[in-house]
Amino acid sequence: MRRVIKIKDRIIGDGNPILIQSMTTTPTADTSATVAQIKALEDAGCDIVRVTVPDMATAKQIDKIKEQISIPLVADIHFDYRIALECMDRGIDKIRINPGNIGDADRVKAVAEKALQKNIPIRIGVNSGSLDKEILKKYGAPTADAMVESALKEAKELERWGMDQIVLSLKSSSVLQTVEAYRKIHSLTDYPLHIGVTEAGTEYGGLIKSSVGLGTLINEGIGDTMRVSLTADPVREILAAKEILKACGKIQEGITLISCPTCGRCCYPLIDIVNKLEPKLKTIQKNITVAVMGCVVNGPGEAREADIGIAGGKEECILFKKGVVVEHIPFDQVMDVLLDEINNL
Repeated sequence: MRRVIKIKDRIIGDGNPILIQSMTTTPTADTSATVAQIKALEDAGCDIVRVTVPDMATAKQIDKIKEQISIPLVADIHFDYRIALECMDRGIDKIRINPGNIGDADRVKAVAEKALQKNIPIRIGVNSGSLDKEILKKYGAPTADAMVESALKEAKELERWGMDQIVLSLKSSSVLQTVEAYRKIHSLTDYPLHIGVTEAGTEYGGLIKSSVGLGTLINEGIGDTMRVSLTADPVREILAAKEILKACGKIQEGITLISCPTCGRCCYPLIDIVNKLEPKLKTIQKNITVAVMGCVVNGPGEAREADIGIAGGKEECILFKKGVVVEHIPFDQVMDVLLDEINNL
């Protein structure tokens, strides 16, 4: 079992639901823009949000941001330990640091002691591109073993001062290296793990890499909180994370959309309908499955478990519920009728 860590009113570890995280892309010192983005992320289903805090002036805006949001706020801090102290004094819920780059033992001690005093957890964020120099020299490359050793070394630096409210992350842009590192650290410590593939790429490529990496780990019981890192609007990260969790059977909330790849039997614009339908379904909070199928061959039969669905014929679509045909619909009305029926379920 994993250690339990509390972040404001959220709990991770010990089999609790995997929480979804993202990071803002606005300049954090622009509090209005940052708060607006945080609220958009929360509306999309974000559980914990992280902001960069590059300087002391930005750290002094943390309380103003906190006053306007409700989800836990994490400060991402590098190099200057005093920024971490200022954020904690201004009500931050968690900090993300790399003890190896904030200075000597006295500075790590100051951060650890204040975090203990204020009951603020710390995430140690290890990336393949920012390893401890001595460890990198030892392994000759940013290997999975190097990341694991670096994470454990940095955890010991905090433990030295009594800090045990720690979350670990070991991210690489390589899916295989990321999975290997998390498997190893999972067997060596009971600290909760924040999982993710860093610098995964665009919404298309990054989603594929994240789905493979995170899906593998989640299905092996590894991971207590997660971020899907995409070069895209961070709201897209939340939507992607939810889909990964749904595919892994970890959440059932929201509509599950299934659709066939189409073939020469399809006689209506299925791809166009699905692309327009999907974003509309994300705003409907129903735990149902909706099927959009190409033809009657793979319609009510293959999608008989769907709560509701459509399939194309030669001149019209059929509407079915649990595999039973209930209505025939002209092609040009199928979207409106399907949405009405979904809303009435």
